[in-house]
Amino acid sequence: MATIKEIAKACNVSVATVSNILNDKPGASAATRKNVMAMIEKMNYTPNVVAKNLKLQKTRSIGVIAEDMTIFSIPDIIDGITEQCEQVDYQILLINLRLYKKYNDTYYSKDDYYEVVRREIKKLMQKQVEGIIYVAAHERPILCIPENLPIPAVMAYGYSRTPKVPSVVVDDCHGAYEITKYLIENGHTRIGVIMGKSDSIHAQSRLVGYQEALFDSGILYSPGYVTEGDWNRESGYEGITKLLAKDITAVFCMNDLMAGGVYDRLAELGMTVGEDLSVVGYDNRELSSYYNPPLTTIDLPLHDIGYRASEIMIEMLEGREISEEDSVCAVECTRRIRKSVKDISGKNMSEKNASEKNASEKNPSEKNASEKNASEKNASEKNPSEKIPE
Repeated sequence: MATIKEIAKACNVSVATVSNILNDKPGASAATRKNVMAMIEKMNYTPNVVAKNLKLQKTRSIGVIAEDMTIFSIPDIIDGITEQCEQVDYQILLINLRLYKKYNDTYYSKDDYYEVVRREIKKLMQKQVEGIIYVAAHERPILCIPENLPIPAVMAYGYSRTPKVPSVVVDDCHGAYEITKYLIENGHTRIGVIMGKSDSIHAQSRLVGYQEALFDSGILYSPGYVTEGDWNRESGYEGITKLLAKDITAVFCMNDLMAGGVYDRLAELGMTVGEDLSVVGYDNRELSSYYNPPLTTIDLPLHDIGYRASEIMIEMLEGREISEEDSVCAVECTRRIRKSVKDISGKNMSEKNASEKNASEKNPSEKNASEKNASEKNASEKNPSEKIPE
């Protein structure tokens, strides 16, 4: 590979002149510039961007540490980070800790892996990354980023518990509120809940959203309508078996996997989802659209969480100070309405009747013409001689 010195020698100019031309600086004549650029093309010269960035102390790279790439939430978050970085000409250096593969979900409640994270942060800093984004698999307080870290850091899908490291999380309370409100809008007031693990921030926030939706609609919260699951399909199966004895008309499952267990149990009982019982989920896992019928659920804003985490990182690199008030960014969810909820509100028939009434009131001439025709028909039938003129 040619060097800048070889380009300068071939063109009979100084290294500084070639450097200025490469960096689009003034000082060289048009002829010299044309000659140098032609020689660069001929000798297939490629600038050493790494060396240049090191000299400027800017590598335009961000280290991304993922807890485990096999967890469904993480790829979409990293895709959001990558998209935003591409837009501002940054690259990412990705580390996959594989924590779930090594420890299952037991590591969620431990901190002995923090030292592993700190070692990886040091490795990334040796590669001159400008910042660190830590991507969690499950929202919880995570204190693995050192307080004295000399470069900016952002926590995605987890809580750092320090304003120095902004956290970008899902607004689970809002998501649960929205899906519960949808059931209420469709006439359901006896709504069962199959929770995730009770020590989970996700489960706790979703329960609050469910309770708030009931309260805002004037429906009394009943603890007997709530049963605990463990996020797996089997616990959905077991949970709905308990709840069916409560005479519920709908069930809110706190993830789509447990909703699959509800489908399994209802099928065994000869019951139809969306007819005999309305079912909603949460997460919008890919499989949920293939359930029969397709599952109404909540779409997690995973891509948006990653994108926003990257935006905050770039803002910090540009010198923005993050206040304590802005240190936690909650991203709202959206509803995915499919075919698993039955409308028992009766509003459809009422709306139809109201529509027909409004149409009649808007066209009184048609009503009068109809009445006139009916009157003439009756008169004709009373006097058949008038029916056929002679």
